[in-house]
Amino acid sequence: MRLFTAFEISGSALSAQRVRMDTIATNLANAESTRTPEGGPYQRKMVTFREVLNEGVAVAGVVTDPTPGPRVYEPAHPDADAQGYVQLPNVQVAIEMVDMISATRAYEANVSALTAAKRMALKALEIGQ
Repeated sequence: MRLFTAFEISGSALSAQRVRMDTIATNLANAESTRTPEGGPYQRKMVTFREVLNEGVAVAGVVTDPTPGPRVYEPAHPDADAQGYVQLPNVQVAIEMVDMISATRAYEANVSALTAAKRMALKALEIGQ
């Protein structure tokens, strides 16, 4: 394994987890958005990853969760249908918070791996002195 492979792998994972955190933040910010420019309520977004051989991980894309959100009876709401029901986003705050904790832990683990690789590289340089 090349010396910088560990740096590349950890760096790619850090970038991927950052995209995941940004997506989760967007989901949380729109957890109550009943109207979007596309029409209808906000739909939860999820990040998908793909393996990049010898380079780590990359973001394959951001997909929309097709699961419908709950319908609630609020006849005074501006987005209520003829029967008085409002279609809410399919974002569940508790699930997003768990995903955020998971992404944070993955980010921290990759920072630790990057730090360990850096220490090993420094120790290898000390041997040559």
